Amino acid sequence: MAVYTDVPDDELAAFVAEYDLGAVTAFKGIAEGVENSNFLLRTERGSYILTLYEKRVRAGDLPFFLGLMEHLAARGFACPTPVKGRDGLALRQLCGRPAAIVTFLEGLWPRRILAVHCAGVGEGMARLHQAGEGFAIRRPNDLSVGGWPRLLAASAERAHEVRPGLAEELATELAWLERHWPQDLPAGVIHADLFPDNVFFRDLELTGVIDFYFACNDAFAYDIAICLNAWCFEADGSFNVTKARLLLTRYEAVRPLSAAEYAALPVLARGSALRFLLTRLYDWLNQPPGAFVKPKDPLEYLSKLRFHQGVRDVGAYGLG
Repeated sequence: MAVYTDVPDDELAAFVAEYDLGAVTAFKGIAEGVENSNFLLRTERGSYILTLYEKRVRAGDLPFFLGLMEHLAARGFACPTPVKGRDGLALRQLCGRPAAIVTFLEGLWPRRILAVHCAGVGEGMARLHQAGEGFAIRRPNDLSVGGWPRLLAASAERAHEVRPGLAEELATELAWLERHWPQDLPAGVIHADLFPDNVFFRDLELTGVIDFYFACNDAFAYDIAICLNAWCFEADGSFNVTKARLLLTRYEAVRPLSAAEYAALPVLARGSALRFLLTRLYDWLNQPPGAFVKPKDPLEYLSKLRFHQGVRDVGAYGLG
């Protein structure tokens, strides 16, 4: 989350007047993340999140994202729910941007990741995968292996500014992944961005998941691989096997994994590391003027990629 578009008071008031939320009592930008402009909105009826969707989010994808949150919430999964205006519509326009209000989710994301958080996210991810069943709209994963050549090409000429020889190393890895990418794994709706700042806890219990703007249809095990990278590495770059074991076993307690999914995890973990390395690399090299948020270090994911390159089986992730 971040703030790229300022919202004048008069335009905000006119926008909120289209809902049955009462008058605005407080309004504050949220300076986290990199994709959209987000604000904490308080009205006479309660607290909400107002999001203005910036250029990197395609307007045509918004019905999928908003509809998915409605679908998951209706099936008992804790996530923000889009708020509809008096005309029954959740998606509107504000300051020349598509915009929506969603309900406020209680809880805090963990700044220091403990093993119990990894257990909670494993179980929560499995429940999300189950709750997504039956969602009628489909959205392909544009940031999977088929989209990585485009991402690499966008940064290859300047990748040496981050690390000499980086573009060549990433091209070699991409070619390997294109040859070995798993096919025909169990699939459905995945979050695809289940990082710690998108998962809320209270008293070490998971209270909900936010930010579904990378959600798509893909292999469930790819979502797990993303979480192994996002949750199970320590600040010094070491991989915490205990955290990985808890994440995987608590996931399996809800949705058992197939032998093919287990076998694919090392390759999927390499792929997810490359995916976030490439998007971080692009953001690092193309930081917009005046952005409130410093881009994240792409080399963190180069280290993770190299770890997974050395993994031969799921024993490295704490499973026999």
